[in-house]
Amino acid sequence: MAKNNPELIKLLTELRIQAKKKNAPIWRDIAERLERPLRVWPEVNVSRIERYANEGDVILVPGKVLGSGVLTKRVTVAAWKFSNSAKEKIEKAGGKTMTIKELMRKNPKGSNVRIMG
Repeated sequence: MAKNNPELIKLLTELRIQAKKKNAPIWRDIAERLERPLRVWPEVNVSRIERYANEGDVILVPGKVLGSGVLTKRVTVAAWKFSNSAKEKIEKAGGKTMTIKELMRKNPKGSNVRIMG
């Protein structure tokens, strides 16, 4: 199934270019995950981030972050989409939310990034 969201198509292209340019396989992996059908994209609740992330971690969700649960750790979360409540809870805990593209620009090598989902 071909993707028709122009924003997603552009992101997939940028991820592949970055993977080759910076020799960072994480971006190729994320591109492959985002090419899968939408129904198999992960949906990660903030409770799962709370359970598995450490303070100060950078978490990458190749899907959507949902707001169920409580978050007390200060983490940076990058994802394709966030629910409003998830964004609120992450920021309230002192963390940051960003798009996958923003994370790729900030960390071109993709080092110290944990993929969740």
